[in-house]
Amino acid sequence: MSTATYTVTGMTCEHCVASVTEEVGEIAGVTGVAVDLPTGAVTVTSDGDVAPEAVRAAVEEAGYEVTAGA
Repeated sequence: MSTATYTVTGMTCEHCVASVTEEVGEIAGVTGVAVDLPTGAVTVTSDGDVAPEAVRAAVEEAGYEVTAGA
């Protein structure tokens, strides 16, 4: 099992959290997504390695930006 944390900007509400959770959760191998709205931290748990580029692309698809992280 692998865990990586990213900082995402632009999220302002629970709808934002749901959008990011849904998009990142669709990445192959991802088993969990935890979003902390106040800090912008998005923790991704997976059963193998997940490319940071895949997470970045999923976050951007949801309409937000990864500013730091794995």
